[in-house]
Amino acid sequence: MQTIRVHPGRLTLSDIKLVLAGPVRLSIDPADMERAAASSRTVMEVMAAGKVAYGINTGFGLLAKTRIETDQLALLQRNLVLSHATGTGPLLPDEVVRLVIVLKVNSLLRGYSGVRPEVIAALAQLLEREVYPCIPAKGSVGASGDLAPLAHMVAPMIGWGEVRIKGEVLPAAKAMEAAGLSLLELGPKEGLALLNGTQVSTALALAGLFAAERVFDAALVAGAMSVDAARGSDTPFDPRIHELRGQRGQIDVAAAYRELLAGSAIRESHRDCPRVQDPYCLRCQPQVMGACLDQLRFAAGTLGIEANAVTDNPLVFPGDGAILSGGNFHAEPVAMAADQIALALAEIGNLSERRSAMLVDPNHNGGLPAFLVKDGGVNSGFMIAQVTAAALASENKGLAHPASVDSIPTSANQEDHVSMATWAARRTLDMADNAAGIVAVETLAAAQGIDFHRPLRSSSRLEAIHASLRSRVPFWDRDRYFAPDIAAAKDLIAKGVLESGVSWLGA
Repeated sequence: MQTIRVHPGRLTLSDIKLVLAGPVRLSIDPADMERAAASSRTVMEVMAAGKVAYGINTGFGLLAKTRIETDQLALLQRNLVLSHATGTGPLLPDEVVRLVIVLKVNSLLRGYSGVRPEVIAALAQLLEREVYPCIPAKGSVGASGDLAPLAHMVAPMIGWGEVRIKGEVLPAAKAMEAAGLSLLELGPKEGLALLNGTQVSTALALAGLFAAERVFDAALVAGAMSVDAARGSDTPFDPRIHELRGQRGQIDVAAAYRELLAGSAIRESHRDCPRVQDPYCLRCQPQVMGACLDQLRFAAGTLGIEANAVTDNPLVFPGDGAILSGGNFHAEPVAMAADQIALALAEIGNLSERRSAMLVDPNHNGGLPAFLVKDGGVNSGFMIAQVTAAALASENKGLAHPASVDSIPTSANQEDHVSMATWAARRTLDMADNAAGIVAVETLAAAQGIDFHRPLRSSSRLEAIHASLRSRVPFWDRDRYFAPDIAAAKDLIAKGVLESGVSWLGA
């Protein structure tokens, strides 16, 4: 179990990758707990002075004008959690739930939420005992925060709902007791602080971002292999071309292609061939993939900020005792960042599928046999593998429609514009899986094409990747059951075996 030192507001992308990779425990500085305690004391001071503050001694949403008596405040917070736990659909995976909790702890430790240290410690204990609340994936519109899914995160802490321990779903109250975890009674403001916030949509978007980064990197490698398989030119990667345009992603991607193809004997074998220009799917890889990289980097910047943000409401300022209502729970930045990830994933898949289509076509594939198989006719080779790639690419086009342009009024029109960030983020994981399938097909096709050029060899880097693939998937000499080959190539992508060696997002 990895230990992550929480420095509130300074969680890094590298930290977040560790959280997604496996179980973690949190190391929290007592000074940060004291900062949280100061905000909690401010809440109590406001109540003692008889002041009215939203969410502390009032109802919620349209019921904000309803004053709640002091003897009902604990019931108010309990009822808030239970009434808002309205999620449906499949459960979020453990790694996403783990990140949701870490992001919530990071936010609360900033000291502007009015939550007692013991509540923060209880969240940290869930992580340490690997007790993960069961959070349904559907039911949030991304404002006012991820209310329903975060309610499902909190419910087990007060004895309701279900948790998952080592893959087994258990009733929360019994599981918490068995794990040695005490149930909480939430104080004023605490239920609201735990339910308000963008942590679920942000966690999903970050998971989608890193999945997109893996697919992006694998697609670069597959694209370089396809250049050699189709006897394409490396001239389009010349740095002089890209410096003239000045787009940073394009410049960086072109450099990666040059590195991947350096020393290829296949390239040298046809340097003086009469073909002047390759199809766009080969020639314009820096331009398309570079634009995708720019989108992913921009999204990474936005989500890195959001991972460290205070996004509940109202916010408590211990310095002057102010309690201010605002709208930091509105997840529009997350929704737009997720839309950027989705656009990048759709284009990564679109371009990869076009390269697979090119490789199976004897009119464009540089002299390779039709559908990349000998004895065509009795053997269909890669014919339908390319169809699968096309199906996945088409599905991603539909999923790429921007979610952030949608809105639907909720809470009796009090919350009349919402972000749809949770759906925007959640669909990026499906899109990344689809794109990985597309790139897997291309990788298999490109490796097959390189084999047809033997005894000539590609670059040392691409030959190493080719060997890794061939250790799992043999050369396609005759038709066989195809699906396991695609699954094996997808597994190599997920494990980072088909990688360029570049850390594209700097984490």
